[in-house]
Amino acid sequence: MALLRLLVFCALAACCVARSVPPKLPPALLLQPRNCNDSDVLAVAGFAMQNINADRKDGYVLSLSREDMGSLFYLTLDVLETDCLVLSKKAWKDCNPRTLHESVYGQCKAMFHMNKPSRVLYLLAYNCTLRPVSRRQISNICPDCPGPIDLSDPKVMEAATESLAKFNRENPSKQYSVVKVTRATGQWVFGPAYFVDYLIKESPCTESQASCSLQPSDSEPVGICHGSLSKNSLEKFVSVNCEFFESKAQGSGGENPAVSQESKKLPQKNADPTSSPSVTASRGSVQRLPDLDVEKPGDTKDVEGTKSPVEAFPVQLDLTTNPQGDTVDVSFLYLGPEEKKLEVFPFPGEERRSAECPGPAKGISPLILPP
Repeated sequence: MALLRLLVFCALAACCVARSVPPKLPPALLLQPRNCNDSDVLAVAGFAMQNINADRKDGYVLSLSREDMGSLFYLTLDVLETDCLVLSKKAWKDCNPRTLHESVYGQCKAMFHMNKPSRVLYLLAYNCTLRPVSRRQISNICPDCPGPIDLSDPKVMEAATESLAKFNRENPSKQYSVVKVTRATGQWVFGPAYFVDYLIKESPCTESQASCSLQPSDSEPVGICHGSLSKNSLEKFVSVNCEFFESKAQGSGGENPAVSQESKKLPQKNADPTSSPSVTASRGSVQRLPDLDVEKPGDTKDVEGTKSPVEAFPVQLDLTTNPQGDTVDVSFLYLGPEEKKLEVFPFPGEERRSAECPGPAKGISPLILPP
């Protein structure tokens, strides 16, 4: 349940177009680098971000930090986590990036199909890698800022149940219970203080009960609460604020059906790329890594015994490893009986990047810019 919002920097790798040309031509002639500041490239990046967030079932909304008319775009996007959960179904442009000491940043690779005449906008696949901002660097800037806490710490659940009990007492018409804690931070104020985000669901608990038991993690949440618990030697202080998600019946309202294709089916990896999609599945994944300062002590060593640099964002995305490309049937996106197929090539490397990429970041701290 993460509220991730992707800030559009610019496509760092090549924003390329696979055109319908004879397959015997080398891939280098089929993939064309694009200017990251082109209006249509920025539009596609925005659609890709919207679809990535819509496809995810957990975590926070990602927003674009930086980023043709063609049929298939290969995009590399710099992203920032926002304060919105993906379950809220909010557009990333309506979410706010986290404050610097809580920042989570990363990169996504995505393949996005667009056909303007047919009004088709479709996220074919994506993969994202995220890291929190360096705690060492944050401590140097703001030594008193809250820091992350392990979600298994008993104090985290205490803060969640205490704050939710306060919410239930103040809103007796319905009672709620904790489904899952999504984030937790702590700091020392006049004593220990804990700040938690957690998902909630309606509970059969009665008004007289102080709190409800932890529900199974697969329970369907109806909202998210932001709670805090702080103590000194004499008393404790509790605060809570809860936000409820739109019901499925309400929907997101006004969304272009050509953009949101969540019910469409994609071919599974290792399946015959020429066959029609047969299994509904997530189109990608989001991987969370520790901050670079934590990972660096474990750097691998090469044969000469020297440390190899850690790859900040080891994002991989390949629907095919065939250098000549494979075809993917996308006929299900179109009306009419005729077959529609895309030529999909291995994701291009840095050498295919346009000279206009990456574009300038917009007011972003150097602490959260990719190296």
